[in-house]
Amino acid sequence: MSEKIGLVVCGNSGVDYMKLDYPVKLIRATLNLGGKEYEDYVDIQAKEFYDVITANPDIDVSTSQTSTGKIASVYEELKEEGYTEVIAIVISSKLSGTYQGAVLAKDMVPGINVYVIDSRSVSYGEAYLVLEAIKMIKNGSKTRDIIDKLEKIRDNIYIYVLVDTLKYLVKNGRLSATSGFLGTLLKIKPLLHVQRDGSLVPFEKIRTTSKAQARLVEVIKHDIEGKNVVMFIAYTNNEEKAKEIKQQILEIRQDVTVELVPLTPVVGAHAGPGTLGVGYIVL
Repeated sequence: MSEKIGLVVCGNSGVDYMKLDYPVKLIRATLNLGGKEYEDYVDIQAKEFYDVITANPDIDVSTSQTSTGKIASVYEELKEEGYTEVIAIVISSKLSGTYQGAVLAKDMVPGINVYVIDSRSVSYGEAYLVLEAIKMIKNGSKTRDIIDKLEKIRDNIYIYVLVDTLKYLVKNGRLSATSGFLGTLLKIKPLLHVQRDGSLVPFEKIRTTSKAQARLVEVIKHDIEGKNVVMFIAYTNNEEKAKEIKQQILEIRQDVTVELVPLTPVVGAHAGPGTLGVGYIVL
């Protein structure tokens, strides 16, 4: 029997802001902002969200992941549409419980093969896996081969994160760091990075934003030297800053594609305004 492969991805990937040439189903988290609930992207989009939290820095903000039942209903839809296999690509299991939910939901929908991939990434790192999966499905690749390829790519995604304040990451428990280190970090502009296992940890402590930005560009330039890479910059309320960094990268590597992508509200709720993520995928 021939395979019909369906794709599911969580909204943290930011694919909502991209044009995909394949029917991909989205599982979206909920944003709780100032006592109101919003479905990510459907009810509130990046620009509006960052405008609100920049204007109201003390507004209450939190997120809740998609319920397991809701994820199961997405698998159910695909089954009804005649898909035999489903590849679900989700945000790093170290940053959210979505992976757990996506795995648990498999047992609720018999009669369809679901494979959940922990991207160990977020934003464009995750979206890139979706783009590759689409390409391979269109080329007639088998599910097993697609999963093998995605896992290989996953191990070659590198992301550095510059935050304006650690307030949001600390409050939401998304930063894997020791408390002693946090005290000193809160006063400075830390450069963070996503480790191989998908956790977000401090990379270097830097005094000022301008120094942190310069150091980030320096680290990236050194990292990508002599490598064939695709690059991305995820921005919050600082698209101009993202364009500036893109220019700095292109000055040394004209051959590299640098995608600029908005950081979706649910991820931004944990990172805060002023955050910039710069990543690259080694091809």
